[in-house]
Amino acid sequence: MEIDYSLYLVTDRSFLKNIDLSKAVEDAISGGVTLVQLREKNISTREFYKLALKIKEVTDYYKVPFIINDRLDIAQAVDADGVHLGQSDMPLVAARKILGRDKIIGISAGTVEEAVDAQKNSADYIGIGTIFFTGTKKDIDTPIGIEGLRKIYNSISIPAVAIGGINEQNFKDVLSTGVDGISVISAILGKNDIKAAAKALLK
Repeated sequence: MEIDYSLYLVTDRSFLKNIDLSKAVEDAISGGVTLVQLREKNISTREFYKLALKIKEVTDYYKVPFIINDRLDIAQAVDADGVHLGQSDMPLVAARKILGRDKIIGISAGTVEEAVDAQKNSADYIGIGTIFFTGTKKDIDTPIGIEGLRKIYNSISIPAVAIGGINEQNFKDVLSTGVDGISVISAILGKNDIKAAAKALLK
């Protein structure tokens, strides 16, 4: 399956303005989002499963790849297209054994070593970051910035998306590194017109 990573939406319901998440995702895809990752940190497994099924209906309809953040069990239960794992989640080699070769596995990397290691262990793509300070991750150290992104991206040969604090003001600087796509949350979901926000970034 050929994946288009150019506009990668990560969900966070806290940014939504009086709109249901599945409608927000549909609007974002209508505006040009090419891949959706469902990220939920504070709900029960049952709620996560139900929400994942709802979002998968939308992504299936529009034929957009659907990724689950962290949770292999949810990804398997709803037959998502893959998972995205952080450095403290299940090791990539173990995740690949469970999910098999046909599922997408993305890995977060903040250093050249982490990115190279993920590529060596058969990651499908890398989420490079955090690029800028962001309201989503309160626990990060210093962002790696554009130069850090360039250095990591140039060290690997698999696709990569830039993650963290990317918005309509800075996304062109990010794309100037040659990275395959940008991963955004509030730059789309935090806007009154979600479809228009996605369109503006895709241009």
